[in-house]
Amino acid sequence: MGPCGDHGPVTVELPFFVYGTLRPGERNHDLFLAGRTTRERPATLHGALLYEGPGYPYAVDDPAGSGRVAGTVVTAAPGEYAALLRTLDGLEEYIAPGHPRNLYERVAREVVPADGPAARAWVYVAAPGIARALAGSGVPVPSGDWSAHTRGPA
Repeated sequence: MGPCGDHGPVTVELPFFVYGTLRPGERNHDLFLAGRTTRERPATLHGALLYEGPGYPYAVDDPAGSGRVAGTVVTAAPGEYAALLRTLDGLEEYIAPGHPRNLYERVAREVVPADGPAARAWVYVAAPGIARALAGSGVPVPSGDWSAHTRGPA
């Protein structure tokens, strides 16, 4: 497996790590995830940076390896996995591994839930061309927490 994660065929029903508008309390959570999950746990993705997008964030690999992105690990409800995978792939404009029109790439990464050991999960990270543009001129989210960033100071 290379630095971009596992792009192979789906053979295991991994949970999803969501870090932007799909997190609980954010606008897309109720639209796409409500009633389709059995477990949602706060978690952290290490080795990634968060950047602002047009109303949603992008996670990108951190070359230094020290970045962290806050999010939620979401487990699909029984019988919902295939439909949820298709729905999230569509929402994230993920067509196929390495496809030139991908907005995001879906990769298997290790995430660390707040209440347990590290686990593999699907993560949608910025497609390579977008990641390069963000590294050059993107607006970082220093906290790595999109929800806190959009709420602003308390």
